Formats: sequence, structure tokens, C-alpha cells
Amino acid sequence: MKDVIFDDFQNCVNESLLRNKSILDIMTKLQDSQARLNRAVAKSVTNCGCIKINAEKQCMPDDDDSIECLNKCLKTHIEGKLCENCREVIETEIGNNLFYITSLCNVLDLNLYDTLIKEYDRMKTLGKYTLR
Repeated sequence: MKDVIFDDFQNCVNESLLRNKSILDIMTKLQDSQARLNRAVAKSVTNCGCIKINAEKQCMPDDDDSIECLNKCLKTHIEGKLCENCREVIETEIGNNLFYITSLCNVLDLNLYDTLIKEYDRMKTLGKYTLR
């Protein structure tokens, strides 16, 4: 069922993309959508203030506990929660980003769902050792 949703989304994107069919257009639109997403997150901090970034050096565990304790030790550096307005803007920008990622899949004849499943399988196989 989930693959049907992905396939429907991918087909809908393919039908919706009219002007920017060139791989170059899609690549630059994808980069632009990523920049807009980053800007929306930054505006949540600088204009709205609903979240705060309190960054400092990440603590690294001793060699004895290295991989097991990374999840508890490393922090996101975000304080607070997104307000409804910022959440809506960021969700919209993530949606735009997904649109152009899917457009890239379409033009390269890749299946978005298959790509997701392959990445999911790599993460499940390697677990914590993917080290991303």
C-alpha cells in the first residue's frame, strides 16, 4: 500500500512538472528549494524565536562506550518547539524539496519508493555503523 502512495506521488509530480523538465532546471530548483528550507529554519530562530540554537562542541564518549553511547551523548542543539506558523512554512518547504527530489528521480528513471527501500535496508543492515 505504501509503495502505491509513493508511486502515485511520483506520477503526480511527473504530470505537474511542465516548465522545468531539463535536468539542469531540476538540479537548480532542488538546490533552490534546499536553500529556502534552510532559510525557513533560520527564520524560525531569528525572526520568530520559537526555537533557539544553542550549539557547542559535541561531547564524544570514551573509546570504551563509543558507538553505544553516541545517541545519548550527541545533541541537536535546538531548544524550544516550532510554532504553528513556522511549522507550516517548514513543512511547505520540505514538500517543495520532495517535489524536486522526485522530479530528479523521474528524469533519471529512478523509482522513489525503491530508492527509499534501498536506503532503509542499508540503515537496517548497518544500524548504528552507518555513522551519519
